[in-house]
Amino acid sequence: MPVSVTMPRLGESVTEGTVTRWLKQEGDHVEADEPLLEVSTDKVDTEIPSPAAGVLTRIVVQEDETAEVGAELAVIGDGADGGAAPAAEPAAAEEEPEAAPAEEAQVEPPAAEEEPEAEAEAGAAEGTAVKMPALGESVTEGTVTRWLKQVGDSVEADEPLLEVSTDKVDTEIPSPVAGTLLEIKVAEDETVEVGAELAIIGAAGAKAAPKPKAEPKPEPKAEPKPEPKAEPKPEPKPEPKAAPAPQPAAAAPVHAGPATNVTVSGNGKVEEDAGYVTPLVRKLAAEHGVRLSSLTGTGVGGRIRKQDVLDAAAKAKEAAARPAPAAAPAAVSASATTQAAPKAAPSPLRGQTQKLTRMRALIARRMVESLQISAQLTTVVEVDVTKVAKLRDKAKAQFQATHGVKLSFLPFFALAAVEALRVHPAVNSSIDLEAGTVTYHDAEHLGMAVDSDKGLIVPVIKNAGDLNLAGLAKRIADVAERTRSNKLSPDDIAGGTFTLTNTGSRGALFDTPIINQPQVAILGTGAVVKRAVVVSDPELGEIIAPRSMVYLALSYDHRIVDGADAARFLTTVKERLEAGNFEADLGL
Repeated sequence: MPVSVTMPRLGESVTEGTVTRWLKQEGDHVEADEPLLEVSTDKVDTEIPSPAAGVLTRIVVQEDETAEVGAELAVIGDGADGGAAPAAEPAAAEEEPEAAPAEEAQVEPPAAEEEPEAEAEAGAAEGTAVKMPALGESVTEGTVTRWLKQVGDSVEADEPLLEVSTDKVDTEIPSPVAGTLLEIKVAEDETVEVGAELAIIGAAGAKAAPKPKAEPKPEPKAEPKPEPKAEPKPEPKPEPKAAPAPQPAAAAPVHAGPATNVTVSGNGKVEEDAGYVTPLVRKLAAEHGVRLSSLTGTGVGGRIRKQDVLDAAAKAKEAAARPAPAAAPAAVSASATTQAAPKAAPSPLRGQTQKLTRMRALIARRMVESLQISAQLTTVVEVDVTKVAKLRDKAKAQFQATHGVKLSFLPFFALAAVEALRVHPAVNSSIDLEAGTVTYHDAEHLGMAVDSDKGLIVPVIKNAGDLNLAGLAKRIADVAERTRSNKLSPDDIAGGTFTLTNTGSRGALFDTPIINQPQVAILGTGAVVKRAVVVSDPELGEIIAPRSMVYLALSYDHRIVDGADAARFLTTVKERLEAGNFEADLGL
């Protein structure tokens, strides 16, 4: 019995999704839960598995088309009705001649120089427009970041043609048909609205159209090139000897590096034979210095995906960072008397002007909007976390062995904060001035600000007030890992009522964080440092002793949270941390 594949609900506020790529074609056999297609929404790109085993008999929604949640995407049959697949081909063939008359006139001049038969065949498919797809419910435009093909290049159906960037997603746009790229209408770094024409794809017989345009350009360049090459050849004989000499020298390290097949493209670039890899993945691998041949793909059929490259690059950075601290002291001690300490290498971005990424531009707008919407103020307190530091040192080895995550200071801060939110509801609220209301939330949905390659992202730990110390530690590690590996769903970044940002992870003592709207407060935790502090001893009185100290900075919306409210909240957090009563949570 046929089974319908429908568009799933990929988030609380998501009402539709765009089919970005079909991983199976009509007539292909699929297993239950095997990835069938890729879908993109406002905030997430994901694979949709097959609900049953069988044969993909019909594809209802084509690539780059948008469908509402619950809409039928495809039909999975038991194989008996497999003939339904070719039924779609005549329909497509009937549509092609309809578009031909309107576009034949555009290609007639170049086609007339060729055979008349080729002209008739080209007219059936020429003029297929590649349009800017709708890459999300609220996305109205996109920016062309890179063309993967040039005018005159042949392309296959579904082959990546260009890269497009929007507010929330960077993706490749595939070619809708096989043929030749006749015209590029939108240049790189240009922004156009959804539905705008990006390029024109013609039939393979239309290759002569771009050729006459391209031929006169290389002709003047090709003429002077052989002339200087011909001059040095008759004069000295050592030159041809010097030419082959560098070739084996350059080829030796290339073949010695990778352990798999290597091919040299027409432009002289060395590429590894790693099967089908999208241009975006190949570009990322080149930027991060990752050999595709060394990766095991996690995509369909072992296909190497973007995340595989990012994971390999992250592991390589970790491995490179481990020996560095050990090697640096040795080098300094050996030559401390004769050489100065090595200077840090300058960033390659120095002196450059680059266009803002869509994500960075979006973050910039939201930060300014937050300051314009609410009256923000920051209050800072100093907390003695010496007892917490001692408990952490005592329990961290056993904690990691038991729960599988490291025990940092952050779970202690998070636990103290969510406990204080229950006592001070104004800090865990939201305000609506137009309606004249304030909502005091009945749950603590804790946002965790995470620094990622794309910018600052705030995933949310739902019902954080119901978790103990171990539960918070595991959830914090989980959302941080999924944020940096681009595995968050839309629900993961929605619904927060209060945010925690650990600015001390990079050594900052404290800062004045900006509120994550529509929340009314955000707590920044500074670096835990040891300082000489005056403490009161029952026997010795006031003494100076080394203590582990940290600054906690609360930015709050002064429209609903008063300074006294903020001070009371911070005092509750401070008292909880300084008491250090976490033995039960740590099993001590």
